[in-house]
Amino acid sequence: MPDEPPLPRSGEILLVGRAASVQFTTPIMVRVIRVHDWQTYVGWIWLDVYEINSAGDAIDRRSIFVQVNGLRRIPPGVRRAQPEGAPDDAADHRRDG
Repeated sequence: MPDEPPLPRSGEILLVGRAASVQFTTPIMVRVIRVHDWQTYVGWIWLDVYEINSAGDAIDRRSIFVQVNGLRRIPPGVRRAQPEGAPDDAADHRRDG
């Protein structure tokens, strides 16, 4: 039996896409608030998360049901990376001087 990946931890940044759940056809970046200990299907978990934009700002709070194997951890140095296919939220806040 292959090793299961570790559960996410509070504060961790994740990329959640189709590999985590079919509802995420466009990947989103999230910051984990908490991992619920609710009993569910093997390999699946409920997470409370903040959806974050490319600047790292929280734009929505969500509860998501995902496969642990489908979550992609974002290393600290790459946290401002734009998920492929996601809109550039920061562009709305830029102003020409």
